Amino acid sequence: MSREAASARRHSRQAALQVLFAIDLAGLARSGPRPSEAEMFDRVAANFDLPAGAHAFAKALVCGTVGCQSELDALLVAHAQNWRISRMAVVDRNILRLACYELTHTDTPASVILDEAIELARRFGSDPSPGFVNGVLDAVARTARSRNGVPLPGAKEARR
Repeated sequence: MSREAASARRHSRQAALQVLFAIDLAGLARSGPRPSEAEMFDRVAANFDLPAGAHAFAKALVCGTVGCQSELDALLVAHAQNWRISRMAVVDRNILRLACYELTHTDTPASVILDEAIELARRFGSDPSPGFVNGVLDAVARTARSRNGVPLPGAKEARR
């Protein structure tokens, strides 16, 4: 992948995280009807200067993450020992949801997903966020990718 494409994907993930954050807060703050994830995406993404491809990738990440949120939260609860989703920092839980979506629904290499999630945690989270995100995602990646038949980097084949 070229540097331009990698940079566009990084910007896509940043925009997707910020939209997921807004959706999460809108869900907590309102008891009445809330805008759809596509409407929220359009509102928040209007503040970003994203190329067309990056815009489309960010929107796909947001819609996919929101659409699979129950599945992703169950996966996170299973791997985030002693942490309930509701007790996680809003930024951290949305970074984790976004990365879990990519791990379970795309063929992006796990190492890239983890690196990008840790960078998002450094940029948008608190001091302990990168370590927390790394620990949870490492556990998720090992089980999610092996269950989906995607080989993990560095995984050794069984010798008979």
